[in-house]
Amino acid sequence: MPTLPESAVAADASAKTRTLLADLWRRNRPVIEARLATLVLAAAADPLPSELQAEALDVAHKLSGSLGMFGFEAGTALARQIEELLEAADPDRARLAGLAKQLRAMLHPCS
Repeated sequence: MPTLPESAVAADASAKTRTLLADLWRRNRPVIEARLATLVLAAAADPLPSELQAEALDVAHKLSGSLGMFGFEAGTALARQIEELLEAADPDRARLAGLAKQLRAMLHPCS
C-alpha cells in the first residue's frame, strides 16, 4: 500500500485542525459575545460595582487565556491590558471602554 508523503500528511492534519478550530469558534462565539458585553457594561458603569468589576476581571482573564487559541494573539494582549486595568481599585473606565471597543472591532472586523 502506498503511503502519503510527510508533507501531505502534515497539510491534511493542519487542515483538520483549522476546521476543528473554526467549528469550536462558531460554537463558542455566544460566550465570547457575552464576555465582551460584560466588559462594555463594566466600562459604562458609574460607579463600577465591586461585583461587576470582579465579574469583568474574570471575563478578561478568560478572554486573555482563550483568544490566542483561535488565532487572536492581539486580542489576548488587549484582554490582558483590560485585566490589568480591572485589578486597580478604581479602574480608568474611559480606557477600559476604549480597549473593549478595540477588542470588539478585532473580533468583528466588518462591524
